[in-house]
Amino acid sequence: MASELSALFTSLVYRLQRLREAFLSKHGEPASFYASAPGRVNLIGEHIDYCGYSVLPMAIEQNILAAVSVNTSQTIQLANTNGKYKDFAASADDLLVDRTDPQWHYYFLCGVRGIQEHFSLAPLAGMKCVVDGTIPASSGLSSSSALVCCAGLVTMEANQKSLSKVTLAEICAKCERYIGTEGGGMDQSISFLAEEGTAKLIEFNPLRATDVKLPDGAVFVIANCCVEMNKAATSHFNIRVVECRIAAKILAKAKGLEMGRLQKLGEVQAELGVSLEDMLVFVEDILHPEPYSKDEICKTLGITPEQLCADILSTNTQHVTQFKLYQRAKHVYGEASRVLQFKAVCDSAPSGAVLRLGELMSQSHKSCRDLYECSCPELDQLVDICLKAGAVGSRLTGAGWGGCTVSMVPSEKMDCFLRTVREQYYMPDARRAALEKQSLFVTKPGQGAAIFTEDA
Repeated sequence: MASELSALFTSLVYRLQRLREAFLSKHGEPASFYASAPGRVNLIGEHIDYCGYSVLPMAIEQNILAAVSVNTSQTIQLANTNGKYKDFAASADDLLVDRTDPQWHYYFLCGVRGIQEHFSLAPLAGMKCVVDGTIPASSGLSSSSALVCCAGLVTMEANQKSLSKVTLAEICAKCERYIGTEGGGMDQSISFLAEEGTAKLIEFNPLRATDVKLPDGAVFVIANCCVEMNKAATSHFNIRVVECRIAAKILAKAKGLEMGRLQKLGEVQAELGVSLEDMLVFVEDILHPEPYSKDEICKTLGITPEQLCADILSTNTQHVTQFKLYQRAKHVYGEASRVLQFKAVCDSAPSGAVLRLGELMSQSHKSCRDLYECSCPELDQLVDICLKAGAVGSRLTGAGWGGCTVSMVPSEKMDCFLRTVREQYYMPDARRAALEKQSLFVTKPGQGAAIFTEDA
C-alpha cells in the first residue's frame, strides 16, 4: 500500500512540475493556483440519475489539472498540454457554447458560465489557464464533466467566491447542459463529493452522498474497449432521456396523476408511493414492448404533435420516429433496485458478498445491453472476456455505446485476470495494443475536486 501511495504521489508531483513549466512557457509568468477534478467510474446505476434515482460511483485517480493566473482583462485564455486540443480565447461577456461542435474548450466555458450566472458576476475576472488531463476522452469515465467541474472551481476561486461542494456540483450539473447533454448530475456530484477510500451512494432532490464501504478481497478493474463515444456529439444519450420522460408521462396518466408536472420515472414512483417492484408491474401492465410512434404517443397523452416537439423532445431528438418506452422504463426501475441491493450488501457485508455484488453488476450489463441498448459489440466482447478471465461481475460503465467496462475481480486472481484480458482483447489488435497501458488498470476510490497552490 505504501509503495502504491508513493507511486501516486510521484506521478502527481511530475504532472504538476510539467504543468508549472508549461504555464510558465506559455504565459511568461507563474500560475497563481491549481485546481483538480477527478474522473469517476460508476459501479452500478447506469442511466438512472436523470430519472431521479440513486447511483453508486467512485472517483478515480485520473483527473483534470488546471494551472491558473488571474488578471483584469476580462478574457478567458485556455491552453492544453495535449497538442491535439487547440488554444482558445473568449471575452467574458461573450461566452458562447456551440452545442453543434462540442470541442474541449466549450466544456470549460460551461463551467465558467455556470459560476458567472450563479453570482451574476460583472465584471468576470480574466484568467489564463493551462489544462492537463489523464482521463481518456470519450471513455465513459467522465472526462468532460471533470473538465466542467474544474472550470467551475477555477472560476469560483479566481473571482474570490465560496460555495459548498454540494452547490458546486448542482451548478456544474446544470451548466453542462449548455453543451446539449441532458444528464442527471452523477458525474459532477462524485467529482466534488468523492472521498478517498470510499465509494458513494449519490442521491438527488436533495443532493446528498453516503459512504459505501466496498468489501475486502476484491479489486475493481477498468478496461477501455477503445471505441470512443462523445455523448454530446450524438443523439443516443438524449433519445434515452426523452424515452424515459415519455414513459413517465404515460405511466402517470394511466395511474390518474397530473402528467404535466411529472418529468421523471422516479417522480412517478414517489407520487404513487409504491415500491420499485410495483413499478415494474405497472410497466408490464401499461406499456407495450413494441415501439411507440409519435402519433401513438400524442393520442395516449392527449397532446398535439407540436406540443410533443416543443415540450417533451429535445433539440437533437426531433428526428426520432420510434420510441422504446417499455424497455427503457423496465431497465430504469430494475437498475434502481440493483443499486439499493448493491449498497445493502456492502453495508451488511455477508459471507459471499463479493459474489453477490458481481452478480448485480452482470445483471446491470445485461439490462444495459438488452433493454437500454446502450452497449456495443466491443463492450459485450470485453465483458465476456473479463468474466471468463476470473471477474465475478463485469459491466459497461458510463453512457455506453463505447468506452469502458468495470469488473470486480477477486484479489488473488488480479494478476492472471490482467494478463488474460491483455492477451485476449488488446494484443490481437494493433490499435488496441498501442492503447493498452492507458486502457487497462486497477482503480481505488479517489478524492474529490480541490484547489491548491504549489506550496500545498
